[in-house]
Amino acid sequence: MFRLDATDPDSKARAGTLTTAHTEIETPVFMPVGTQGSVKTLHPRELKDELGAKIILGNTYHLWLRPGTDIIKKMGGLHGFADWPNALLTDSGGFQVWSLAKLRKISEKGVTFQSHLDGSKLELTPETSMEIQSILGSDIAMLFDECPPYPCERVYAEESTALTSRWAARCKQWVEENRASTGPQQHFGIVQGSCYPDLRERSAKDLVDLDFDGYAIGGVSVGEPEKEMFAAIDNAEPFLPKEKPRYAMGLGTPTQILEMIARGVDMFDCVHPTRSARHGLAFTADGPIHIKNLKYADDPRPLTPDCHPHLAGFSRAYLRHLFKAGEILALRLLSFHNLDFYLRLTRDARKAIAAGEYTAFREDFTARYQAKAK
Repeated sequence: MFRLDATDPDSKARAGTLTTAHTEIETPVFMPVGTQGSVKTLHPRELKDELGAKIILGNTYHLWLRPGTDIIKKMGGLHGFADWPNALLTDSGGFQVWSLAKLRKISEKGVTFQSHLDGSKLELTPETSMEIQSILGSDIAMLFDECPPYPCERVYAEESTALTSRWAARCKQWVEENRASTGPQQHFGIVQGSCYPDLRERSAKDLVDLDFDGYAIGGVSVGEPEKEMFAAIDNAEPFLPKEKPRYAMGLGTPTQILEMIARGVDMFDCVHPTRSARHGLAFTADGPIHIKNLKYADDPRPLTPDCHPHLAGFSRAYLRHLFKAGEILALRLLSFHNLDFYLRLTRDARKAIAAGEYTAFREDFTARYQAKAK
């Protein structure tokens, strides 16, 4: 399922190939986020044919609430429902344990939620999360976990990490008992442990003992400083098998992604490119551009000299005009551009790894990106 194609001589960076039921994915890879079955503002064919995206994300919790598994099942699973032909990864809903802290209660059995849509009471357990993801038919299903807040006390982190390990064992048991319905779906464990190195190690070892298809590092980008974010990767990665993919969940900025590739991570997702686009922020090799700034009002240049042909005919002045006029095209064009930037960044990183030049590539990119940021 996962093959290592090249490693960097001066870092832990890896280039690999992940085979899923729907496509092969070359890593490092950035995965656009389609929480509710849609990457905001973009058509699936734009993602596949224009941007070359091999895998996107959906969210178990949100799709379970709306439109519900009955409807999605009737439409041929999430692939058919969203008209997406390539690979899909579904988050387990565990992140909502963190993000909906005021609306939930955690127990050994699972999590009781108050729906953010209508206030109704719902229960999500390791078993129901796996069942929902089986119905969604994703290529990769994430195990149900608890994502602890930052900061949190040592006692809370210990209890949370142990609970995630017990839930992982229940997920594994459900999968083994329901192989007929899960088919070729792969399952990734999620390493937790907050900011405590020994808990990260313990969590990683617990999950590796259960033998999953891949491993994610979770509980990051929840308000911790960047230094703690990188430490979470460093404290888990040495205990994860080299022959299986590693995934940093919910990260990050362009420079953060390159740093995590250097630390041995293969897969990334983040809402940052599309969310930033909706606020007029465009990513470039020379740092982010705030296109709504007045200085771009009469700027005839394209967004970047090497921008995708999809945007090459539009000036910065026109893009600014679209935002000021409230035109939906502004959101579409910048979302397209930012995802193209992120996808190209990980592809270029892969080329640099294969050439044995990743460290120089990362250092050159970071220096230019940070020095010329506008």
